[in-house]
Amino acid sequence: MSKKGVLIPIILVTSLFFLWALLHNLNPILIPHLRKAFALDDLQSSLIDTSAYISYFVVAIPAGLYMQRFGYKKGVLLGLILYAIGALLVIPAASERNYIFFLSAIFVIAAGATFLETVANPYIAVLGDKETATQRLNFAQSFNGLGAVVAPILGGKFILSGIEHSPEKLAAMSPESLNAYLQSEADTVKVPYLVIAGIVVALLLLFVVTKLPESQEEESDGTHTVGTNFSLKIFKHKHFLWAVVSQFFYVGAQVGVGSFFIRYANHVTDMGEKNAAYLFGSVAMVGFMLGRFSGTFLMRYIKPASLLAAYGLLCTLLLLVAVFSSGTVALYALVAVPFFMSIMYPTIFSLGIQNLTSEETKIASSFLVMSIIGGAVVPLLMGLVSVAANSIQIAYLVPLICFLVVFYYGWKGYRVVE
Repeated sequence: MSKKGVLIPIILVTSLFFLWALLHNLNPILIPHLRKAFALDDLQSSLIDTSAYISYFVVAIPAGLYMQRFGYKKGVLLGLILYAIGALLVIPAASERNYIFFLSAIFVIAAGATFLETVANPYIAVLGDKETATQRLNFAQSFNGLGAVVAPILGGKFILSGIEHSPEKLAAMSPESLNAYLQSEADTVKVPYLVIAGIVVALLLLFVVTKLPESQEEESDGTHTVGTNFSLKIFKHKHFLWAVVSQFFYVGAQVGVGSFFIRYANHVTDMGEKNAAYLFGSVAMVGFMLGRFSGTFLMRYIKPASLLAAYGLLCTLLLLVAVFSSGTVALYALVAVPFFMSIMYPTIFSLGIQNLTSEETKIASSFLVMSIIGGAVVPLLMGLVSVAANSIQIAYLVPLICFLVVFYYGWKGYRVVE
């Protein structure tokens, strides 16, 4: 593939990174919002993350096999169709104020995002020189960071009402007034998800009319490999095995840090939900995006694995401050974490697939995307700790432990053992 031949595909595929950022970074808005609308506790509200990340676990292998059989483009198209359907299902779920229906809609959106992520990460890696694959993937993931900034800011503006009644005030309401309040809270999600569905459909049409090349190896004979070589033997590559483990803990930590941020900000500084959502988007997620760009630059001078280890250690230290201090010091220690966790997903991904064949890379992508189930497990553990300790602050010990695993991967686990 010539540089000219891959430019348009790279631009289009990079746009996909924005979409799953919307899914994941609207969840920190939906969790406190639906906690009000459906009268949930921390454990119950964490099921929003569980629905999204369980979908990754269930759909990742079928997505990888589908990609092996039909190629990258058809994988993208199916992913966009599922994403749009899920976004539209949010509207009747809100009208019915049915939490199970809502969780199902999130599951379908995440199924579409699973296809997109399973395709986009390895596709970006093969669209160009192997030597610069990690930098290219980090650059593409920087636009994921843009979605991470936009989603909480717009979600906080158009989804969160800013009305936070105390339990006593809710108990004093008449059944009619309470039902009207809860329904008004649920209804605020309709227009944002309708707009998201429209954007996804427009992107779908662009992919339909654009010719996308496959990898160099596949273009040489013009065929796609049927997914008959799917095997657990890929785990014989120890650096890949450790990548899956590390990705599980990293994604869990990332999701946990963001999902309870609004609750945490209220706990340590008594900050309101709209202000906390704005802080998360305009500072923490801007830091996440800048961390992606600066990390891509630093990798020109520092080995990706070394930078990963250093950032894993820094995240651990910041969470120690967030858990054991108080007030604005604790809050801004947590705000700083996304900057350093920004490079972790793409770096672990690219280190995990190094030295693999084209066939192995496709199925390895499925397992690495499956490891995103960490995002379903860690928030649940945080919810359990929060309920048991009656403190969302103590619950942040869970992602702290996760970042120690990431540190180990960047220190030793990434090494290729023949």
